[in-house]
Amino acid sequence: MKRIIKFIIPFMVISMLCSCSGKNNDITSTSDTQSSTTSVSAIESDKPSEESDAETSTAKPETTTVKPETSTTSTPKPETTTSKVETTTSKAEITTTTPKTETTTSKKPETTTTATPKPETTTTTTTAKPPEVSNDTAMPVLYINTVSTDKNAINFVTKPVATHVSQQIASWTPNYVMPPAPYYEDCTITLSDDSTLLLENIEAKVKVRGNWTTTYDKKPLRIKFNEKQNMAGLNGGAQMKNWVLIAEYKDASMLRNKATFQIAEEILGEDGLYVSDTEFVEVYINEKYWGVYLLAEYQQINKNRVNITEAEKDYTETDIGYFLEMDGYCYTEDELQQFYIDYANNAPLTPYDGKGGSGRTIKYLDNCDGGFTIKSDIYSEKQKNFISNYVDKVYDILYYAAYKDEAYVFNSDYTAIQKTTDITPREAIEKVVNVESLVDTYIINEIGCDADIYWSSFYMSVDFGEGGDKKLTFCAPWDFDSGLGNKNRCADGKGYYASNIVPDVNGGPYGGGEFETLNPWLVVLAYEDWYRDMIEKTWTDAYDRGVFTRAYEMIENTATNYSEMFDRNYDKWNNIRNNDSFKGELSYGAARCKTHKQAVDYLNSWLMSRVEFLNGEFHK
Repeated sequence: MKRIIKFIIPFMVISMLCSCSGKNNDITSTSDTQSSTTSVSAIESDKPSEESDAETSTAKPETTTVKPETSTTSTPKPETTTSKVETTTSKAEITTTTPKTETTTSKKPETTTTATPKPETTTTTTTAKPPEVSNDTAMPVLYINTVSTDKNAINFVTKPVATHVSQQIASWTPNYVMPPAPYYEDCTITLSDDSTLLLENIEAKVKVRGNWTTTYDKKPLRIKFNEKQNMAGLNGGAQMKNWVLIAEYKDASMLRNKATFQIAEEILGEDGLYVSDTEFVEVYINEKYWGVYLLAEYQQINKNRVNITEAEKDYTETDIGYFLEMDGYCYTEDELQQFYIDYANNAPLTPYDGKGGSGRTIKYLDNCDGGFTIKSDIYSEKQKNFISNYVDKVYDILYYAAYKDEAYVFNSDYTAIQKTTDITPREAIEKVVNVESLVDTYIINEIGCDADIYWSSFYMSVDFGEGGDKKLTFCAPWDFDSGLGNKNRCADGKGYYASNIVPDVNGGPYGGGEFETLNPWLVVLAYEDWYRDMIEKTWTDAYDRGVFTRAYEMIENTATNYSEMFDRNYDKWNNIRNNDSFKGELSYGAARCKTHKQAVDYLNSWLMSRVEFLNGEFHK
């Protein structure tokens, strides 16, 4: 029996320092502020663009001039370079962060292959002295120094652009000079916390990571240590080789990812699911101040991260763990690491908008390709074909249960499904999906309202190794810098989003983009009574435990305690006052903010409004 849809309950609108346009944004409508000539968010995601520990570095290519082919793409031109003013002034206080909770299961140990760096003339490096601090606590400071002393060594962090992105830019830009692809540079890493050295001159390789974010002046980075290290006490002090630095260039508050990760940790973490731990750091590269970054964990199989069975090198059987991403960029990966599913032969789905779908349905594959990237290492077509078929059939089981009220189960080797009357449709779902993980993931995405929800940075895993539960599990939430009111998605904080029809990343057909779509995994069970009961129970527990109140407090405290550091970051990059390169992507409220305080106040006001709306819908 399907649920009778509740009507949206009005609530008090929270005033915003940087207010929105005052228009209510129906969830199926598209941006009223974005422009197809200014947004560069087409096909954008801040997900890691390379995941394997066993990757090789990309040699820096020669500069070439490319004459573009005639193109009909509607993807807009990239942003122009913003001005920079360097500074090396001092730091202020640090805020407290929510401790990491880890619940893990046994798995094979991590195996890692070190990539071969781009050759350079090398000498002994020196580390810049930490700036003077005037407080008992301060933001940690991370020093990255190239081993090479060549004057162009720093190009590894200023020049590269992801190849598939530069190729798209070349298609519409006459005489575009192709930049180098991201490549690893041999470096040493020093990390200081309140003048206490945590790491000193540790060997590592560093490179630019990401997709469209690689076109920005301040680029996100990946750090790959030669030996496992812990950074800033993250994840309970666990030591790993791989870490990332998120630039937060488009998010004027710089706090959207951190806030979402904290909320996710308190919800998914309660169920033993992995969420990246984070900490802000000030970064210096070759003794030059490079701004504030969010230090985060790398999305990977690891006993301290996504804790499933990791395939031993060259192992070709299917009894391993698989870490997956629903990924519109899967075509850029090695063929072995990508696959596609047909979503129950592209069956139509009814969006959840609080109004019974308003008479609309969406066929996902009409506008999206159904691609996945296998983020963990596999070594055979047999493994690829197995996991591709498994994911495809799991979705079929969900669809048949929800839309046909039929139960299907796998055969003994998980290669085919068959109809059964021995169990209920709900029980059929619970045999192959960790439903609590799907509920948790739905809530995080309903809060976040991120523009990439339908095609990117949406992670899941399954473990077919010894002791694995063989259930598809949703985990490792990622990439929310375009969410929480930054783009024009639920700009007033109201309306259903995660299981509803959403515009493409450019704003949909009425906001500068091309189409509307949805996330099938978050929609398929949306009208099941028992599933909605689980959502309400999980939400009520989180709300009553103060999860969202702690997020508001973290945002305010971090902004206050680190105000000097954030100001120093914007003195260098000037990307709040001068945001023309991405202003067309922003919501009205976000675009109006011209100081860090205004951006923080707007974020907190939006989040409070969003939580109040959802609490009116979900709280028991």
